[in-house]
Amino acid sequence: DKDDMDTRSCGVRHMCTLTLLLVSVCPLYCGASWMRLGSTPAGALEDQDCAGLPLGPKQRDLCRKKPFLLPAVRDGARLAIAECQSQFRHERWNCSTTEDASVFGQQLTSGTKEAAFIHAMMAAGLVHAVTRSCSQGNVTECSCDTRLQGGSSPTEGWHWGGCSDHIQYGIWFSRKFIDNTVKNTSRTSGGFTLSSMNQHNSETGRQAIVRTMATHCRCHGVSGSCAVKTCWKTVAAFEHVGLHLKERYERSTQVSDRSMRKTRRKDQRHLPVDTDQLIFFNKSPNYCLENRRRGVAGTRGRRCNRTSTGSDSCVLLCCGRGYNTHLVRHVQRCECKFVWCCYVRCRRCESMNDMHTCK
Repeated sequence: DKDDMDTRSCGVRHMCTLTLLLVSVCPLYCGASWMRLGSTPAGALEDQDCAGLPLGPKQRDLCRKKPFLLPAVRDGARLAIAECQSQFRHERWNCSTTEDASVFGQQLTSGTKEAAFIHAMMAAGLVHAVTRSCSQGNVTECSCDTRLQGGSSPTEGWHWGGCSDHIQYGIWFSRKFIDNTVKNTSRTSGGFTLSSMNQHNSETGRQAIVRTMATHCRCHGVSGSCAVKTCWKTVAAFEHVGLHLKERYERSTQVSDRSMRKTRRKDQRHLPVDTDQLIFFNKSPNYCLENRRRGVAGTRGRRCNRTSTGSDSCVLLCCGRGYNTHLVRHVQRCECKFVWCCYVRCRRCESMNDMHTCK
């Protein structure tokens, strides 16, 4: 009858709405699950088919076309997660990970500057790992970048040669693997969406690799006189990339969210942003107390430094809640001596140290 038809119609509408919501959210949240490869053991990918890996549809297609790059994808994710945690190890937000497929949980879609840093770091890690894999000869599709070879500076006595890192291939693959097809818009065309903002921050991460590239040279000449130098460009150690992006995090810019039909805030940027800037929508929580709904772990139980005045101090890290002090026994080998022949004899030394953890 009419009531049953109305009920079924209402149920269909609700189901369609839910489906559209899942479709719109999943590319942003679920699509980042490739990061889980960063915790995959080195030998686990050898017997894995692309269909069984935590990849989105486009990433799975690319995996089938270029399976030889899977180890580099895993290494890039591992490199980025480790460096993120290294850069923030003394902060209230310490780049904590979760056990779900997204690795960073709700933090990825929070629109905060921490989310901006994650997206930039993951894209940079992928560029770095793929580029290094090319230079090391692990990928048949790419090798050295020879475009600089032949150029020189006669006045300074050096010329380009050697094996420069093929960073353009790494950038191309990172864009192809991570980015959505959405056009990266700025506020001049109505503001950012979450997807275009993440894409912008990913590009900032890639440009961080370019901006931190190092030039290495080898001397040639009689008796090592260095009359002529052969130079080539390589990607910097990833910790330098991490420091570069941490500086961009500290100077990140708030932009407008095109999906939010609200009055623009006065402190939000009105001009297009440069690819060297990280951008975010929402101000960060204080990360002091656990908030599972927002994916915040809190600082309770974190180790702090009682004598420090920096971000790792017990005053700042514990958010004024105070701290507990524990006496910890530390045992190590000491006063080691070589005994002829042929072993090392050591004493077993013990020390007692204070350890402070946030309440």
